[in-house]
Amino acid sequence: CGGSISNSSGILQSPSYPGRYPNNADCVWEIQVENNFRITLTFRDVVMQGGGCQYDYVEVYDGPQRSSPLLGRLCSGFFPTYTSSSNMMTVRFHSDSSHTFRGFQAHYSSIPADHNTTLLCLPDYMHAVVSRGYLESLGYSAQMVTLSDSGCRPTVTSHEVIFNIPYNSCGTVREESDDTINYSNMIKITPSGYIIKRKKDIHIHISCKMLENTWVQVMYVADDVTDVNEKQFGRYDMNITFYESPSFLRPVYDSPYYIDLNQILFLQASVHSSDSNLTVSVDTCVASPDPRDFNTVVYPIIKDGCSRDPSYATYSSSDSRSARFGFSAFEFISRHRSVFLRCQLLVCRLGDLSSRCHQGCGRRSRRDAGSAEDRVSVVLGPLQLREGAAQSRNSG
Repeated sequence: CGGSISNSSGILQSPSYPGRYPNNADCVWEIQVENNFRITLTFRDVVMQGGGCQYDYVEVYDGPQRSSPLLGRLCSGFFPTYTSSSNMMTVRFHSDSSHTFRGFQAHYSSIPADHNTTLLCLPDYMHAVVSRGYLESLGYSAQMVTLSDSGCRPTVTSHEVIFNIPYNSCGTVREESDDTINYSNMIKITPSGYIIKRKKDIHIHISCKMLENTWVQVMYVADDVTDVNEKQFGRYDMNITFYESPSFLRPVYDSPYYIDLNQILFLQASVHSSDSNLTVSVDTCVASPDPRDFNTVVYPIIKDGCSRDPSYATYSSSDSRSARFGFSAFEFISRHRSVFLRCQLLVCRLGDLSSRCHQGCGRRSRRDAGSAEDRVSVVLGPLQLREGAAQSRNSG
């Protein structure tokens, strides 16, 4: 019932299909394929409770559920096909507390996008590409293409005009609203002509939007006969590293990492970005003996920003893009051969006291069960107890 999907094609269906689906189900699937591909979703069977699709229904969103337009809601009667405008699509199935039916089945696949213009939001810059064939088909040349800041010149190859646009220079504008950070710029295509010109200017607006840990990438053309929309979705570049001491000078690269019982472990979580106005917080960290299962046997260290282990502590960092914390190795590790950690991290605007990073323990608003939780999840380990052969191996 729900989950993240990265395969290029597959089948979605309601729980127990073709048997009757359960009451009070709420399933959210996030489909994310390769950059510069689109997703087509075709329904093959839809049988649910009627009544205007108020009770049982399936919804399709053109991207993440919380920030993207609804493409359609259906419950019976027809089998539509939907196509995303980006490399991401969300499907949500909902049932109420009465009347169950067969449900739905749908097939999705990925198709290449239009490659006239492409955009990637990378950790340090926006990578925007305009096809020279596209320009020439409209009667323009590569020499007519500039940024708003004409001092930042593109790289021109035999087939493409390429801009690598930093988030903090070249005229990039940073805007903040609610829980979104938006970086935008504009590529201008201006026909030459000293007195008159007979072609329109083309303005290609590009923007990278950060929603906690998700980059929403948008590229579109305005003031031209043809409008182009390019969106891509990606993830922040995050990592967590063990350190030997609270000075956080010497990282630990051992794998497995052999430790002593009650030894204090020091960790640093960092986001790689050229934007210094970001901050990172540790939302949840749990331990498990199985790196694929953090539900059956689990020990919580911090959950929803609230410390669950009495030894948990935070440490100051000179860089807001890093969060430092630590805790003592616990008895849990003496009963299992290996222990793994899964930590969920949040990225927020620096100085935004209303953000989830600054809300602290016990003041976080709960989201409804159908909402997708945008967090960065990192699994690290294994940790193993130092004894006998393990001790000599680690010292070697």
